[in-house]
Amino acid sequence: MTYFVYMLETQKGTIYTGFTTDVQRRFQEHLNGISKKGAKYTNANKPIRIIYTKSFETRSDAMKEEYRIKHLSRKEKLLLAGKIA
Repeated sequence: MTYFVYMLETQKGTIYTGFTTDVQRRFQEHLNGISKKGAKYTNANKPIRIIYTKSFETRSDAMKEEYRIKHLSRKEKLLLAGKIA
C-alpha cells in the first residue's frame, strides 16, 4: 500500500498537513466535513486546494514526514510546496 503526506491551503490562507492512502478522497472528506476522525481543523478552515503531496511505502515513513512538516515554519512549508522561491 502507498501512503501520502499532503498539504492543503485553506480559505483563510493557512496550511493543513496530513497523511492518507488516497489524497483526492481525503480532500473531498475535508471539503464535505464527513471525516469521522481527525481534521477538526478543516471544519473551521475550509480547504481550497492541495498544494503538496509526497508518497511513501510505509505508514511509519509517512507519519514521520507529516510530523516533520508540521514543525516547519509557514515559509518552509511554502518552499517545500514550491509556492515561493
